[in-house]
Amino acid sequence: MAKLGIDKEFLREFSKLEKTVQQRVLESFGKFDAATHAGAHLEKITNARDDHFRTIRIDQFWRGVVLAPESGDSYTLLKVLPHDDAYAWAQRRTASVNTATGRIEIRDTEAIDATLPALSQMAASAPARLFDGVKDAELRKLGIDEQTLQFARALTDPVQLDASKSFLPQNQWDALYGLAAGLSPEEVWAEVGAFTTAGEVDTSDIGAAVERSTDRVVLVDGPEELMVMFERPFDLWRVYLHPQQRRLAESSFSGPAQVKGGPGTGKTVVALHRAHNLAQAGAGRILVTTYISTLPATLSAGLKLLADSPGVLDHIDIRHVDQLSHQIYREQHGAPLLLRSDQEKELWRSAARKAGAHFSEAFLAEEWRQVVLAQEVTDADDYRAADRTGRGRRLGARQKAQVWQVIWEFRQELRRRNLSTHETICIEATRLLNDRLEKPYRHIVVDEAQDLSPVHWRLLRAAVPQAPDDLFLAGDTHQRIYNSRVSFRDVGIAIAGRSSKLNINYRTTAEILAWSLGLIRGERIDDMDGGLDSIAGCRSDVHGMTPELKGFGNWDTELANLTKTVTDWIAAGVHPAEIGIAARSNYLVTATEASLGKDGIPVRALASASTGEDAVSVGTMHRMKGLEFRCLAVVGAGARQVPLPNAVTAAEEDQITHEHDMQRERCLLFVACTRAREQLSVSWHGASSPFLTALA
Repeated sequence: MAKLGIDKEFLREFSKLEKTVQQRVLESFGKFDAATHAGAHLEKITNARDDHFRTIRIDQFWRGVVLAPESGDSYTLLKVLPHDDAYAWAQRRTASVNTATGRIEIRDTEAIDATLPALSQMAASAPARLFDGVKDAELRKLGIDEQTLQFARALTDPVQLDASKSFLPQNQWDALYGLAAGLSPEEVWAEVGAFTTAGEVDTSDIGAAVERSTDRVVLVDGPEELMVMFERPFDLWRVYLHPQQRRLAESSFSGPAQVKGGPGTGKTVVALHRAHNLAQAGAGRILVTTYISTLPATLSAGLKLLADSPGVLDHIDIRHVDQLSHQIYREQHGAPLLLRSDQEKELWRSAARKAGAHFSEAFLAEEWRQVVLAQEVTDADDYRAADRTGRGRRLGARQKAQVWQVIWEFRQELRRRNLSTHETICIEATRLLNDRLEKPYRHIVVDEAQDLSPVHWRLLRAAVPQAPDDLFLAGDTHQRIYNSRVSFRDVGIAIAGRSSKLNINYRTTAEILAWSLGLIRGERIDDMDGGLDSIAGCRSDVHGMTPELKGFGNWDTELANLTKTVTDWIAAGVHPAEIGIAARSNYLVTATEASLGKDGIPVRALASASTGEDAVSVGTMHRMKGLEFRCLAVVGAGARQVPLPNAVTAAEEDQITHEHDMQRERCLLFVACTRAREQLSVSWHGASSPFLTALA
């Protein structure tokens, strides 16, 4: 039986083909069976540089380019292009096997041959060359073959290396890029060397190289399974692992471990694979959790794609962190009566009046959460000694006494009314878990770790025994969109020496990523472990259109432009389901839904349970978390909406909290914009957001 494969890049390209062409691809490969592999379906390519390339007829106009081994039955679909383009693509390229990794590589040999003479001529008069400090033996150890070595020796500027990204073999370009970025051969080898093939690599065995190339090729057992792959191409592309990601997913750690990285670098994919691998190992129950209420469904869908054996998912619970605390609480005390947000404001006002204190409800609520609950303060003496770093308003001894009296009154009223908050439920659930010898989970995997509060972290620490591979945390503090700040050390989670960073963005074009990074450039963002975080070095190797920025005189004109933008995207072949619209407030979201619907554009509200298969998704910036769209429009990015006034503490009330709130609003816009894969439109009416003005 044949092993049919699809190059991961074609999985992305397939979704861009017209539906009629997609159908013809399905029909053609439905006929691609063992009896005809070497027969009429595969055609040799005249003047081909590499005899491993064949074409398959899709229709009179379209051809597929297939990588065929000299022997064996492993065939890989690389491209589907118009007839002449398909032949031209194949005639320029050759396939090879990387000597270090044993994986398949495709290179544009014609481009290398055409570029090398001019580079060599420039290098002859250059005072130094890019890789003068690296020996040939070191380059060969990193998998650099003779043709690429000759090319590398002619490079004199990193710009030349950037330009060669499109035609050099991917693994070899990655190694050269690392060296050019200042890494030593040993540091590059630390990544490449972990994924080398045991023993000597047979560079003539294309079939074996394809089977080893799980980072770029998905192999299936026959046409039926291949059809399933085509039906959900992008979902499957998301679960691929780059070798560095695979190492993090499969490694064993002596304690809690963390993976960080900018948007689109695959942190969630790593977390899902790690949970799946732990479940396969069968060491005990696994919890996959997050603070974002809409993410568990997405995480569950991703794990279902990974499940390759029956019963694996039976060992994994996927739930919101508050769902866990509520479950533990209910087992002991029954269902709690939750305090509503309007009730909370009223209780703080009442408590302040009783204590004769003049503090706002917002200040008191944050003091309670960020100081009292975060540091497990239990009495007035503890509060007087508490560290208030990060709280901008200074309090003298008399003021501290007043604040503590207000908090005491607030707590007393909660008890009197038998009311609970999510925080108090979480604290009680943590106490119950600490009293248990048997913990509910053996492993816990956390996605979007930056959004959990100290009380959440203490709950998770209490829910799993301290042991190797107990906690695995995936997050990016640049994407913190809730008012939670934590130091891992303060909540009993030690990750020193077990923290890794991902730098390659697989979702967003380089143009969108670069513009979005400008939104947070210069921000001092903590790393949740006592230092500052950075996403310097985060990059995308995929290029596309620059973001489109437009201002308008009023909201109606902006909405009219949005209709035109969405209509143009659909006319260009983008399915409505691949389009997202984000706004800061529910009011703007509702108005946007109504406007697009009136103009005949199918829409679905992210806040509802609607699941229109081919409709534009509209939601708040918070709702965009964990999602991605081929094309995305951010609307209402004006000075009156971004930042949202009622989400920002006044500077005169608490300067540091004001700065934190502004940073959170800036990060929220950053998160929304980086949901776009190929095209991003940002618009506003009136004055633009100050976050955008800073980019001008």
